[in-house]
Amino acid sequence: MIQLASLDALKAAFPTVSISEFRNQMRAVVPPAEIYDSLEFLRDDREFELLVDITCVDYLTFRDAEHRFGLVYLLAGIETNERLTVRCFLDEPKLTVPSVVPLWEGANWMEREVYDMFGIEFEGHPDLRRILLPDEFTAFPLRKDYPMQGRGERHNFPVLRRNMA
Repeated sequence: MIQLASLDALKAAFPTVSISEFRNQMRAVVPPAEIYDSLEFLRDDREFELLVDITCVDYLTFRDAEHRFGLVYLLAGIETNERLTVRCFLDEPKLTVPSVVPLWEGANWMEREVYDMFGIEFEGHPDLRRILLPDEFTAFPLRKDYPMQGRGERHNFPVLRRNMA
């Protein structure tokens, strides 16, 4: 469980951040313009030294959603055994946030995966390109408006043949 001192310090440093709790798990919602600075503050001043994951949620079909995408950072403090979920909401056409690779080198592939699957761009990323799909793939398959059967993108991919002798 996260100590309230970390949340109070975050709220004091970034007044626009909103804090909530659900089932004993603490969450912070940070505006896109402050996401890099708030994550740097949490890493340096509040000892959340481990970036566990970066993922995204498409809220297109959620009835009460105010934003299209929720970018989610999962942080952990090794010494304190604290966990924190930091969210940043984004809407089209501006699906860009600063890259956190300078803070956590492991964010490199996590950001590439979110880019590849959702189309969220990470400004300043050292190598932002597709990681799971071929470069010729033009869509983002984890978006809710992507059809379940695809759009026929695979018709022009080269066929790989393996010698099974």
